[in-house]
Amino acid sequence: MILKSTFEANQEIPVLFTCMDQNINPPLFFEDIPEGTKSLILVLEDTDATPTPWIHWLLFNIPPTVTQVNQNEIPEGATEGLANNKSFGYEGPCPKYFSGTHHYLFSLVALNTVLDIPKESDKTVVFEKMQGHILATAQLVGLCTAD
Repeated sequence: MILKSTFEANQEIPVLFTCMDQNINPPLFFEDIPEGTKSLILVLEDTDATPTPWIHWLLFNIPPTVTQVNQNEIPEGATEGLANNKSFGYEGPCPKYFSGTHHYLFSLVALNTVLDIPKESDKTVVFEKMQGHILATAQLVGLCTAD
């Protein structure tokens, strides 16, 4: 499985997709979704946040027919779970709150099931319920550097 965007892996995420501009999600493209996939999960986390990674976006039960997430949209049929601010929706990188370069990990997970969980679920619940159902994973790392 492959996950791509309009920016290259391990390169700066365009400012448009950060809190310093429009703070909207970037377009994402999914390739080679495995046969038997019943749903997809998409997570964006700052792996350099402390003390634990910060969840900036969580989508689950994305239909397996979805091959892209359009800029500033969520796919039809997907459920937005809770991000770390106990809020729904995309929360882009925000370099005004840190110094140096942070790594933002977009993770796509193909499951052989649809998760039967409330929309208010956070990463802990989603990750617990997906165990034993993972068919494939793909990742894309983008960078965001503070001045």
